[in-house]
Amino acid sequence: MKKRFRYPRSSCAQSMSWFAVIAAGMMLTAPACFASTAANSIRQYLITDKAREIALARSAAPASLSAHATILVLERRGYVTAIRGSNGFVCLVARSWDNATNASSARFWDPKFRAPYCFNPAAVRTVLSRYLMRTHWVIAGASETAIGAREKAAWSAGEIKAPEPGAMSYMMSAKGRGIGGGAGPWRPHLMFYFPRAKAPNWGANLPGNPVSGAAEEDIAVLFVLVPVWSNGTPAPAYR
Repeated sequence: MKKRFRYPRSSCAQSMSWFAVIAAGMMLTAPACFASTAANSIRQYLITDKAREIALARSAAPASLSAHATILVLERRGYVTAIRGSNGFVCLVARSWDNATNASSARFWDPKFRAPYCFNPAAVRTVLSRYLMRTHWVIAGASETAIGAREKAAWSAGEIKAPEPGAMSYMMSAKGRGIGGGAGPWRPHLMFYFPRAKAPNWGANLPGNPVSGAAEEDIAVLFVLVPVWSNGTPAPAYR
């Protein structure tokens, strides 16, 4: 039986610590005072075949890892634990609000966007919670502008934590859609997360280097391209 997280009555606008919710296998629900009025109904982002969503989430990483990971799937009231894993990793399919809040509205609300991730335990504790917080706001009916403002406030209040040392995720699926702004899955890569002020110098974004980088708020992300998709088939060559 799925459990639902009950929000404190006095904190409808408060950002929550989501890792405890995931660990308990609870269902994320929007509080009553944030009834969903979004023009972009959450229904259009759902994958009706849950087995297909689970398979897509698992495709983020090699089967030797994702087969033992916890799998989250998106339902109308938030992400739900579909399968409880044993290795501390969490895999899910992110939707378009994973994009930067300064992206175009069309991209931020693209219902066809699919980004399979598999987060390691350190990233589950300190990176995944940020996306789940955004999901809560989306279901509550917030615009991308409001989401950006709330996220900045959450950073300032210490409700979003800096990435732990070693936080990373796999994005090696050949089945994603819209990643990197294109129609398909972009390229298989690993993502390493750092506090922005402590990001290492890996020569990111230099010509011919399989490492690229980006920064948003207090997080820096380094993307390391890998030569194969999660199923072992060859990926596009570096350029």
